[in-house]
Amino acid sequence: MYYSDDIIEEVRSRNDIVDLIGSYVNLKKKGSTYSACCPFHHEKTPSFHVSREKQMYHCFGCGVGGNVYTFLMEHENFSFPEAVEALAERAGVKLPEQSMSPEAKKQADAKNMIKDMNKLAAGYFHYLLKSERGKKAMEYLKKRGLTDETIVKFGLGYSDMYRDDLYKYMKSKGYSDADLKDSGLVRFDDKYGGSDKFWNRVMFPIIDVNNRVIGFGGRVMGEGEPKYLNTQETPVFDKSRNLYGLNLAKKSKRSGIIFCEGYMDVISMHQAGFDNAVASLGTALTMGQVNLIKRYTDHVYLAYDSDGAGTKAALRALEIMREFEMPARVISLKPYKDPDELIQAEGKDEFEHRIEQAVSGTMFEIQILANNYNQEDPQERTQFQKEAAKRLSLIMDPLERGNYIESVAKEYHIEPDSLKEAVTKYGIAGANRIDTSVFQQRRERKSPEEEKKNKQLKTERLLITWMINESSLFDTLKDIISPNDFFEPIYHDIVGRLFEQYEKEGKVTPASIMNHYQSQEEHQKVSSIMQQDFDMEVSPGEKSKVVTDLVKSVKRKSLDHQLEAAKGDLAKTGQLMLEKAQIEKIKIKLN
Repeated sequence: MYYSDDIIEEVRSRNDIVDLIGSYVNLKKKGSTYSACCPFHHEKTPSFHVSREKQMYHCFGCGVGGNVYTFLMEHENFSFPEAVEALAERAGVKLPEQSMSPEAKKQADAKNMIKDMNKLAAGYFHYLLKSERGKKAMEYLKKRGLTDETIVKFGLGYSDMYRDDLYKYMKSKGYSDADLKDSGLVRFDDKYGGSDKFWNRVMFPIIDVNNRVIGFGGRVMGEGEPKYLNTQETPVFDKSRNLYGLNLAKKSKRSGIIFCEGYMDVISMHQAGFDNAVASLGTALTMGQVNLIKRYTDHVYLAYDSDGAGTKAALRALEIMREFEMPARVISLKPYKDPDELIQAEGKDEFEHRIEQAVSGTMFEIQILANNYNQEDPQERTQFQKEAAKRLSLIMDPLERGNYIESVAKEYHIEPDSLKEAVTKYGIAGANRIDTSVFQQRRERKSPEEEKKNKQLKTERLLITWMINESSLFDTLKDIISPNDFFEPIYHDIVGRLFEQYEKEGKVTPASIMNHYQSQEEHQKVSSIMQQDFDMEVSPGEKSKVVTDLVKSVKRKSLDHQLEAAKGDLAKTGQLMLEKAQIEKIKIKLN
């Protein structure tokens, strides 16, 4: 999918970045920039900065950064074309017909068709639920305590008892067998032809964070297997990277996100006022889902079923949360099986109390360990204490580890010093931890060559930053330095684009330079350079000296590199030596 550079720049320039980001986070003006706590990672001291002048943002804490396109792609999980379309609509810019390769157009058309079919099917299922044919399904949902408002809010529906009902409906709307083949709504048999994937089930549309129907879950109303049936993987549906209810939960004012196991749990919780609940889509929690949730919260709660399978799922989820450094607490549902059952029996106030009483992931894991051993048997009790010490030894922060040792010792009547000694034995506390840290430092120590390279890259980066902040430099530098003097590929590219832009427009616009980069890594590198500001409370002479030294360093390293490559070419070597002799004459003047 392709939009011209002119269109991309027009859309960008018509969307002020402070206005856009200000609609998501509370920005506070600080000098010439705006700041806030970063929406992409947890922090207490604001390190997220937005520049109206540069039309860019950058977080000096986690490194994210870019322009208005980058922000929407990160915050809303948009693709680049989707970000262009959303911002064009926001600014009232009419986009031209998209130009793309035949293969790209074929793929885009196929995805759009599946989305259209899903939307049409969701409407049809909802219509059936409200008709006489859906009476049994409506009775089931009412028996589960759902209101009409909740049914509409989640777009619930009913798939008819006839195996080809949706198939015939979609055919009547002009879709062919070839169109329906990869939709996930219909399956085909050589003998019997098309039949519905879902029939005689309560239907749950699966809606992504951009409010598009990407798939369905269907539940039987009585006996039958499988109890839940989900859409297969399609070009628009990846169950490992989506969460049921997140389109609504991301707007919640409640603290954190609550993970449940089932659709009905999410719906029941939202109806009770816990509108921050989500559920995975028929699978265990995945890394892709945790990565997605990090855009919307800095901590989560697990409200998984209280049976053995639910406990196992919670333990696995905690492992993934730990990998992503996402704090998690576990809500106890006992003696009830799931959140829906608890709320139906005890009401919302009791569930609120359970949230307040939720235990940390570590204490939950210790509880599970304790339940696996007979605490009345000295041998098993000793084994439990060893396993608990092993678990506590994984906590790297010494204060946190000490607090957990104290809490576990108190909760399970263990002598604190003995527990601390056991934790130390398993390699984390005391001297063992210090030794580990020293070894880690030794492993991470860079070679002299790496240090030299990093120093040169830092010099190149600083010079680019000065060029952006002092655009008058371009007139001075155009006959002294060129993009070829920068070794880092992305720095070489940035400098080339800056010189080109200045020559054409007489100024530099950092945000428009960002349009040329697509990957998250590139955006972070470019934004960190372009958003860096210097303390300008220094004399022109001091500024001139700093920039002169940077230019000399970059130029000197560039010529050294060229001399190395020109060995054996006497004419080339002689020319480069003359150029190198001229370096000391360079003198940059800034006002």
